[in-house]
Amino acid sequence: MTQTPDRDTRHNARMARKKDVVDDKIAAAQAERGVLLVNTGNGKGKSSAGFGLVARALGHGMKVGVVQFIKGRSDTGEEAFFRTQPGVTWHVMGEGFTWETQDRARDVEAAEAAWAVAREMLQNPDLGLVVLDELNIALKYQYLDADRVVADLRARPRMQHVVVTGRGAPPALVEAADTVTDMTPVKHAFAAGVKAMPGMEW
Repeated sequence: MTQTPDRDTRHNARMARKKDVVDDKIAAAQAERGVLLVNTGNGKGKSSAGFGLVARALGHGMKVGVVQFIKGRSDTGEEAFFRTQPGVTWHVMGEGFTWETQDRARDVEAAEAAWAVAREMLQNPDLGLVVLDELNIALKYQYLDADRVVADLRARPRMQHVVVTGRGAPPALVEAADTVTDMTPVKHAFAAGVKAMPGMEW
C-alpha cells in the first residue's frame, strides 16, 4: 500500500487517540487479585488455551494444579510435557467422554472424586493457577452442583487464578467469572475427514 504524508498523518493521529484510551484503561485497572477465567463454546482451543496459561504461570515461577474432569486418556502431549515440569500437579480424573461411558452414575462418581481433588487445590494458597479442564461438561450434565462449585471457587485464596474449560458453561459460572471467552467454530479439519492428530488434538 502506498504511503503518503496525508495517510501517515491520519494514522499517527488515530494511534495517538488509541494510545490515550488504552493508557486511561491501564491507569484505571489497579486491583491485584486472582481471576476466574472461563473458556467455553463449541470451537476448538478451550483446553489448549488453558494449558497455554500453565506455561505462562510456570514462566512466572508459580505452582500449578490441573484436574481433568471428563478426558480419561493419559497420553496427551500436554500431560506428557507438563508432568515433567517442577511445580505442576496433574490429575486425570475422568472416565472418558460421556458418549463413551454411557453410565451416568459412574460419571457422577468420577466427577465427585475429581471435585474433591479440585477443592483441595482451591484451598491451597501455594498454587498460583488451577486449571479445571472440562469442568463445564460435568456442570452441564449436572454431575456436580453448580452453586456448590461456584461457592468453592469464590472461597479460594485471593491471589489464586483459575481456568475452567468445556462447552456449555452454566449461567452461574459465567456470572461469577472475571473473564469469559466463547470459542466459535468456523472450520474444523475433523469435518473434512481428518482424524484427530497428535500434537494438535491430543
